[in-house]
Amino acid sequence: MRAREDGGDIPVERIEAAAYTVPTEVPEGDGTLAWDATTAVVVEAWAGGVHGLGWTYAPAATAHLVRELLAGVVTGRDAFGVAGLHESMCRAVRNAGRPGVASCAISAVDVALWDLKARLLGLPLADLLGVVCPEVPVYGSGGFTTEPDTRLRAQLESWVHGLHIPRVKIKIGQDRGRAAGRDLARVALARQVIGPDAELYVDANGAYARGQALRVGRELSAYEVCWFEEPVSSDDLAGLRMLRDRLDSDVAAGEYGYDLPYFARMTDAGAVDCLQADATRCGGITEWLRVAALARARGLELSAHCAPHVHAHPAACVPNFRHVEWFRDHARLEPLLFEGEGLLDPSGGTVRPAASGAPGLGLALRRSGVEEYRVA
Repeated sequence: MRAREDGGDIPVERIEAAAYTVPTEVPEGDGTLAWDATTAVVVEAWAGGVHGLGWTYAPAATAHLVRELLAGVVTGRDAFGVAGLHESMCRAVRNAGRPGVASCAISAVDVALWDLKARLLGLPLADLLGVVCPEVPVYGSGGFTTEPDTRLRAQLESWVHGLHIPRVKIKIGQDRGRAAGRDLARVALARQVIGPDAELYVDANGAYARGQALRVGRELSAYEVCWFEEPVSSDDLAGLRMLRDRLDSDVAAGEYGYDLPYFARMTDAGAVDCLQADATRCGGITEWLRVAALARARGLELSAHCAPHVHAHPAACVPNFRHVEWFRDHARLEPLLFEGEGLLDPSGGTVRPAASGAPGLGLALRRSGVEEYRVA
């Protein structure tokens, strides 16, 4: 532990950023997007003889933005003052625009700074933030619309019958909602594979129009689907509210929020049953915890979107937390890029982020075997 024994600051010495693009095993897609690779932008922050690790899933240009606009703002400042550093970064991107790539860049640096602070104190990040529940529920997520039924079946069997995760999510809304028949057939297959006891979720990624989402949503009740994510665009707050009022399943959205006002608008509109937020997009752990507080003030639970190794520690510290998305792409990529005692095992449907006792997130960037993926 490196405490401030003399009461002085421990300055951030340097910030480094790199981007890594890893091909998917097969081409993937959902209702509104297709992809064949995932890019992670990794940030490392040094101070007091240790360094912290953070990352976001965003274009490689995000690494350049970290170097150009954020590194100079953070370097030389007290590593323990994460909230102040976060505010300075938000001000630094004023002319670049906060939503989008700039917010992803802030997020990656903020996560690295929290990891750094916890390492300086010799504490798991969850212990630094204050654990409410040491076990964090997860749900298996994938089931891409581009994949054949055989692959969908294998994924579902692995999650529910192999890892014993009692909640899973698949993608629907194929071809921007023009294949509702196949969507429902895949939902039926999913229910048949996972059995009657596991929770079944679906995610349309905003592919449907309001009326179509309502018709599909009513059909989903026959398969006991209890979570309907982005049935319409997350920008259509009135549509989300209408569907929330008329469907049996919980309506969820929020993964594309880049700042606190976005989430305030969504909650003020009564648009969701459960709010989603992504710490690798919304401004890091600093802003994610504020979103959690906003959700609690509105009587809502919070669910973490993707990036499970980023979210597990702060999730354990939120009293109104529901679950972390164990997203197939990120669950595959994070152990490929990172190593350490902090790697999590979702078997049984929960993870215990502070169980290893390793400081911070308990992870480090692999120094060998990842350079082949570096693009920036």
